[in-house]
Amino acid sequence: MTTIAAPHQILESVFGYRDFRHNQEEIITHLLQGKDAVVLMPTGGGKSLCYQVPALCLPGVTIVVSPLIALMKDQVDALVLSGVKAAFLNSSQSSSEQSAIMQQMRRNELKLLYVAPERLVGGEIQFLRFLQEINVCLFAIDEAHCISQWGHDFRPEYRVLSQLKEVFPTIPIIALTATADSLTKNDIIQQLHVVDYRVFENSFNRPNIYYYIKPKKGYYDALVDYLEEHKDDSGIIYCLSRAATEKLAEDLRSDGFSAAAYHAGLEKNTRDERQDLFLKDDIRIMVATIAFGMGINKSNVRFVVHADLPKNIEGYYQETGRAGRDGLHSEAVLFFGAGDVMKLRGFAQVENNPEQTKILLKKLDQMVQLCETKSCRRKYLLNYFGEQAPDYCGGCDTCLNKPELQDSTIVAQKILSTVSRIKQSFGMRYVVDILKGSNSEKIREEHKKLSVFGIGKDKPKEEWMHYTRELLHYHYLKQSEGEYPVLQLTDKSNEVLFKNEKVFLSAPVQITITKEPVIYQQYAYEKELFEQLKKLRNQIAHEENVPAYLILSDSSLLDLSTYLPLAKNDLPQISGFGAFKIEKYGAPFLELVQDFCNANNLVSKIELKQPKKTKKASAPRERASDTKRISLELYNQDRSIADIAAERHLAVTTVETHLSYYITTGELDINDFVPYDKQELIEPAVTKYGRLSLKLLKDNLPEEISYGEIRMMVAHLSR
Repeated sequence: MTTIAAPHQILESVFGYRDFRHNQEEIITHLLQGKDAVVLMPTGGGKSLCYQVPALCLPGVTIVVSPLIALMKDQVDALVLSGVKAAFLNSSQSSSEQSAIMQQMRRNELKLLYVAPERLVGGEIQFLRFLQEINVCLFAIDEAHCISQWGHDFRPEYRVLSQLKEVFPTIPIIALTATADSLTKNDIIQQLHVVDYRVFENSFNRPNIYYYIKPKKGYYDALVDYLEEHKDDSGIIYCLSRAATEKLAEDLRSDGFSAAAYHAGLEKNTRDERQDLFLKDDIRIMVATIAFGMGINKSNVRFVVHADLPKNIEGYYQETGRAGRDGLHSEAVLFFGAGDVMKLRGFAQVENNPEQTKILLKKLDQMVQLCETKSCRRKYLLNYFGEQAPDYCGGCDTCLNKPELQDSTIVAQKILSTVSRIKQSFGMRYVVDILKGSNSEKIREEHKKLSVFGIGKDKPKEEWMHYTRELLHYHYLKQSEGEYPVLQLTDKSNEVLFKNEKVFLSAPVQITITKEPVIYQQYAYEKELFEQLKKLRNQIAHEENVPAYLILSDSSLLDLSTYLPLAKNDLPQISGFGAFKIEKYGAPFLELVQDFCNANNLVSKIELKQPKKTKKASAPRERASDTKRISLELYNQDRSIADIAAERHLAVTTVETHLSYYITTGELDINDFVPYDKQELIEPAVTKYGRLSLKLLKDNLPEEISYGEIRMMVAHLSR
């Protein structure tokens, strides 16, 4: 296929990244050859770049199929802030807004258009015909697992995407998902009718996410303690029901936390408002059902808590994957209780569909096994998705809190004897009730007469449940399959009951979570500067009414606070600073870094940052002076600096920087910008305090002298 730009040039100049990750480059090259691709990549692994980069390399428009309005808006906002012509079409827009976007497409002014599947095909035949009349270069199917009935989030409207290959047989398709087992993956391939395709699978491992499973009983106090340690962090708490989200959010607010509920039962404008506040960090904690979060690209979510048990591992993996998309240390905490299992077993019953019921029950059992395993949880997750993993990861509770085994033979004999006496016909909770001597009506009269009835009154119920799970883990017991599994003895049980074999089990432990997570960085970073940069980012985000992480990610701020760039030509070395963002946001972030370095006697460490690789072939790129020249031309047309900034969607400080350049060249006169009486005050201050820190100058000058006037005068004195 004919390309108009090289992938590396797009990656660097538009998105501000030095290198592709994982197999992104291989996927992009494959698509640029006109071939189809099915991509399995973990959340936060960089799926979007796999189609956004080729979209900007190819002439024409890329159509992205996306299941949720929030996901579309989030992606489009991020692209626009990087200078990319992108838009979406969905039901939230008026007919005139939609018509304007269609006109843009006719004029070949858009590079990416996000649409819902039902608009693209099916009932919207006219839209499909419309696409045949314009230059479509690529179709991207996001959240592709929605097309499969075997997937955890099947959406019937995705089935109509099978028509794409019939109508556009020569246009490449890329299907992307973060959660698909082999059955779902094969169904995606079959449903989309892809040809000459390759499947690209990446590791599902998210090494920056630490996994913890904690006991559900009395979880609220533990949750509050955890949130106290993360009060400045952004996080999501998932609950099973709408009522639970409302109650938990209310309780957290009464305890002083910034929290709100989100579920499908709320009015749309309420949901939109709360989501917007969360994205902008005005709400720190979103307490939500699974209706929240699909495709939300908020990169600085530091924790995801499950107050209730997820229905399956795919859902759990996807939801926990919303933490740490910026690659920094994040945590996934799940509060597990047997009561949730019983509740979800009831939900798994699909009327008149025993096959689907069996699939759902098996997936639930696998989720329970993850919670009950005594081995590495990361290994269990990766093995579930068909990936090998070491026995120790160092990033989950079972690896970090390895308990010592102790002689538990008597405890084991009591449990195994009880299972034997009730003829291996009852579940775990019933066995524990017998041991505890429960007066519950569900206990059969004949079982109350057994010698084992009440022999476990010395231990709490949760402890007996723990030891029973331990016996299951070490295969002294097994569970039958089905909706109501019962405990059964094994060959190892007989060795304990009749041959006095010793049993060593771990005592119950309280899982502790690291209070001060270490942020991995090759070199030390300035924590105070990092926090100041976050405040500046939030201020700019509020001024522009966009989520803060779309301005710059936490990893970009971490780079700034590590390498301390002091000049504009240092910024291309900082992750996330493409050409557009350097022009739009570079000046205020540079000034803050400069001020911090001056105040703390620090020098730049930018030389420690590896320079970006030079590419052999690259298209002509916009010179820095081109954008300055546009500001100059507008100024010479008697436009004010504020008007130029508004028209060009730039910060006022950026326009001032552009014009100050022409003061240094002599093309503009300082007297047009700074009155003579102020010049007389600024010049000696510059002589005394230097030109590096505008803030230092501002603090030592009369209040009526603005930053802009200081900037212009510094430029004048630099001639």
